[in-house]
Amino acid sequence: MNDPLLVYRPEFPILERTTYLVSNSLGAMPRGVADRLAEYVDQWADLGVRAWAGNDGWWQMPVSVGNEIAPLIGAAAGEIAMVPNVTISQAAVLSALDYSTGRDTIVMTELDFPSVRYLYDQLATRLGARIVVVPSDDGITIDTQRVLEAIDERTKLVAISHVLFRSAFIMDAAAICRRAHDVGALVSLDAFHSVGVIPVDVKALGVDFLSGGVLKWLCGGPGGSFLYASPEASASLSPSFTGWQAHEHPFAFEGEMHYASGAWRWLNGTPAIPSLFAAIEGPRLLRRAGIQQIREKSVRQTSRLIALADARGYSVTVPRGAEQRGGTVAFDVPHAYGVAQALLANNVIVDYRPNAGVRVAPHFYTSDDELERAVAMIDDILRDEDWRKFEDKRGLVT
Repeated sequence: MNDPLLVYRPEFPILERTTYLVSNSLGAMPRGVADRLAEYVDQWADLGVRAWAGNDGWWQMPVSVGNEIAPLIGAAAGEIAMVPNVTISQAAVLSALDYSTGRDTIVMTELDFPSVRYLYDQLATRLGARIVVVPSDDGITIDTQRVLEAIDERTKLVAISHVLFRSAFIMDAAAICRRAHDVGALVSLDAFHSVGVIPVDVKALGVDFLSGGVLKWLCGGPGGSFLYASPEASASLSPSFTGWQAHEHPFAFEGEMHYASGAWRWLNGTPAIPSLFAAIEGPRLLRRAGIQQIREKSVRQTSRLIALADARGYSVTVPRGAEQRGGTVAFDVPHAYGVAQALLANNVIVDYRPNAGVRVAPHFYTSDDELERAVAMIDDILRDEDWRKFEDKRGLVT
């Protein structure tokens, strides 16, 4: 079939030598990233410390790069701050709230990403918060009604994933935001597995905070995460997890903190500049391709993966309904870890997650033929027992 999005394949060098099906973990690097990083090197070499200055200097990049992402989530310019990772952005949100006023509860789910759960379990409780975790009955989905029922007059914050990392289940964020706001609570969405593969509109959702990163579907590499804060949140809240870049006059070196406005107030210390240069090209390519077009292709290709699995009797840990499914299909085949490693050894790039299986994540640059070949290779690996050579060689990173 005609696939107009394949016109973007030449922009990603790794596609010339691999079948790349792991954009839910690390998006393929755009060709233009090399030029952006060379630009960083040239500025450092030629300008030295002067590279920080000016309206387009390094100091401005945590917000100017955020402006590149803003159109992808329906945000306005100046509403997104770039930070090194989502855990840091969530820490900033967590630190801005007072848990001593009778509202001390944070609602989360059993299937949220562990790094975020670790932060809330360890830090929020020290700040006086009480964590309520909504369980999953099947390890794939979270019952929206149970989340809504967990939100009450004691709830300060609802901090959940927009799309669950193991199963790609899409949470009903709009309903959750409505319920939270009805009782006076705030909502912080971890959108790492949604932005770049499904349409996201922070204004339509009414979300107070949304964090994510360019690492995965936005093809921007590690170290470039973003935090959207609504204008109302930025006007009324001040994070205690802060630093000099959040100061209104950072180079006055004042002893007291005077917060800057908008996205600036959610920053902290000196930014990691190289990762911001790397982060630019991917979001620009996705804006050109169009999120709606990317979503339509993702639904078609993930539906095809499910059909291929069903035809073979393979179990999948993913919602069946396209409206509830993000961009990943996890094949819960026997010996899944070894199967994933055998695929990697054959330049079919996937990953493995416990209680999920072999995660296969096509993106807008993936051809249909690549999906067919990858599933056929799973057949071969299981038939020939090629997984055995990897089963006892488990590495730290899977």
